[in-house]
Amino acid sequence: MTHPRSAFGATPSRGLSPDGQGPVDLARLAKNRTAGTGAAGTAPLRPGKAGSAAAAWFGRAWSRQFAPDRLLRLVVLVSLFAASAAVWWPVQAARLKEVAKVQGVRPNQLTGFGLVFGLDGTGDQSTQAPFTPQALAAFLQQNGITLPPGVTMQPRNLAAVVVTADLPPFAQPGQRIDVNVSSAGNAKSLRGGMLLQTALRGTDGQIYAIAQGNLIVGGAGAAAGGAKVQINHLAAGRVPEGATVERAVPMAMSHNGVLQFDLQSNDFATARAVAEAINQAKGPGTAQAVDGRVVKVRMPAQPADHVAFVADLENLDVPLQRPAARVVINSRTGSVVMNEAVTLGSCAVAHGSLTVTVNSTPQVSQPNALAGGQTVQTEKNDIAITQQGGQLMHLPAGAKLADVVRALNTLGASPQDLQAILQAMKSAGALNAEIEVI
Repeated sequence: MTHPRSAFGATPSRGLSPDGQGPVDLARLAKNRTAGTGAAGTAPLRPGKAGSAAAAWFGRAWSRQFAPDRLLRLVVLVSLFAASAAVWWPVQAARLKEVAKVQGVRPNQLTGFGLVFGLDGTGDQSTQAPFTPQALAAFLQQNGITLPPGVTMQPRNLAAVVVTADLPPFAQPGQRIDVNVSSAGNAKSLRGGMLLQTALRGTDGQIYAIAQGNLIVGGAGAAAGGAKVQINHLAAGRVPEGATVERAVPMAMSHNGVLQFDLQSNDFATARAVAEAINQAKGPGTAQAVDGRVVKVRMPAQPADHVAFVADLENLDVPLQRPAARVVINSRTGSVVMNEAVTLGSCAVAHGSLTVTVNSTPQVSQPNALAGGQTVQTEKNDIAITQQGGQLMHLPAGAKLADVVRALNTLGASPQDLQAILQAMKSAGALNAEIEVI
């Protein structure tokens, strides 16, 4: 009787004897080997050539039979390790430049007042925007043109505008920056216009840039016969690289050899993580967290090393800490946004709706033929109030954001009603989060 052979030329439970003459039971051999007997179980294996050969053969046969099982177990364990890594893996990290800024390295706002020419009859109306003709008269006078006394200009192809721009940190004279242009009067559209040379000043009254160029307006519109169609906003535009920097703003990154990082949000855990990351990269004592928003760093002694030092710090990975639970409500749009730290306690909510309906029906009141009165039009108003009762619903406690969303969706409330529900849940102590209304 033959047996199906395994990968090493024997049956799964039987192998060849050391002399190659016949099969032998591996399980029995292992048992006998443990008991100190030979292959036949009649005499113990003693040190010598025969015993050594039998032991070597037994080790090779045993490893050939059970090695695939051990490899399979190893693959399964590695797979489980990789699959569970996403659950217990540490918090995500962000670069230092994304969570903090160097104090003093910031843009500066510039403003100016100018004129936009070349509009297709969509400019300011002089009677409602008298400053537009005055600005045009001042421009003409600067160019040597004086209007006769008593002449009132009513141009329709220009508009008074306010020009704004952000002067980037370390911007040098000759560099170009973008400018935003907004109508200051009642111009219908700035499309197709050109911004005349406009001085952009800072809060100190000094001129830091000069703006001029053709506007780019993202909207479009048309009107005819009392009908009007408009897409997006037409009273504001942008001039890409429309201003030239004329003066630089001096900036100092450090004060007395100390560099200060200001965190984007007030969080003591993040400040500690930033200080630890810097000390780990640049040595102990280099950085110190002052409070939940400020981290001070000791700069190198040589000024030539400051740029490389700050560049290395900005690219350090900082582990992001879990933020404070917060719910942000936009009262104008009805939007409700909550972060992942929001949790919900077990509570019961009853939600109903109140509807007020007003119907107005036009009617005609006509007097009798000989009454001498007048026929007038009146309105009949019907007001109805409908209140729909809501059942008391139990919301289970949720420790994750998905559980909170699932529980709130069971209410079927609109975003406007959800704002009132969240505030009531906060007052009842069932919502573990801070509510911010913007």
